[in-house]
Amino acid sequence: MSSSPPTEKADSRVQTRHVPLFSLGRVLTITSGTVTQLFRMKVFYFLFAFALVMVAAGNFSLPATPAQELSTIKKVSFGTMDLFAWLFSIVATALLIPRDQEDRTLYTILAKPVRRIEYLLGKLGGVLCVVGLSLLVMGTICAITVGFRESLLVSEEIGAMQADGHFAPDEVNQQIDLIRHQGLRPELALVVLAYFFKAAVVAAVTLLLSTIASSSLFTIIVSILVFLIGNAHALATGFWLQESGNSWVVRIVVKVVKVLIPDFQIFAFSEGIVQGEVVPYWLVGEMGLITVGYLLVFLLLSLLVFVDKEF
Repeated sequence: MSSSPPTEKADSRVQTRHVPLFSLGRVLTITSGTVTQLFRMKVFYFLFAFALVMVAAGNFSLPATPAQELSTIKKVSFGTMDLFAWLFSIVATALLIPRDQEDRTLYTILAKPVRRIEYLLGKLGGVLCVVGLSLLVMGTICAITVGFRESLLVSEEIGAMQADGHFAPDEVNQQIDLIRHQGLRPELALVVLAYFFKAAVVAAVTLLLSTIASSSLFTIIVSILVFLIGNAHALATGFWLQESGNSWVVRIVVKVVKVLIPDFQIFAFSEGIVQGEVVPYWLVGEMGLITVGYLLVFLLLSLLVFVDKEF
């Protein structure tokens, strides 16, 4: 009795696909999903509040010189932008992981061949994309407001000085230069970049806290406290060093604290740009490198906590 030859084992075996240790494509997929998730959470509503602040600032007349008025408008505008940027970073990041757990989305994602570092990178990347887009919109609104107010004040000042008839052309040009110095300048784009750096570090700190805590409200409160403490680094470290007689032990503790709680005052160079000061470009590059360093440190700490979580 004849029998057919046996089928080879390789033909009957289901081929397992090799899964790479890290995939940028998976990170980008999670990033895209995070952006969509934040859009669905209607997080952009704060832009309407920002637009109202800008309209109020642009139409509010102050009893001051045109240059001082423009300076005040910029301080209000960019100060509001800074507040919205870091506060949005905290709230948006704090809501993501608890929301994924509540919707069971986290369990579905991690059940697939997705590394936990890819999940964290995707979530942080999604928040930074939305923050960057928000800052771009707010920066555009600021530029339109400041530019419109500058042109209006320049035309009013030229008309007033020409009507007076006692000002030489050089004096008119000098006064107009003072107004334009406080007006719309290309360097103001560096202010928006500095705010993005700060918001990115804030988001990374909040991501770490959200992997530790299970409550979004707790994460938001602690993140705000960390941000406030990080803005008081210079005052606190100066006091500690003075009281300890510049002890080397205190210096080491201060350096460790600056790693765990970022010194957000290093981004304060943006205030000088708003006030019309000249800031070297190498300082902006240095702030960018410090931001990348903070992101790597807090991502690593987040991963160390997140890998021990049972999902």
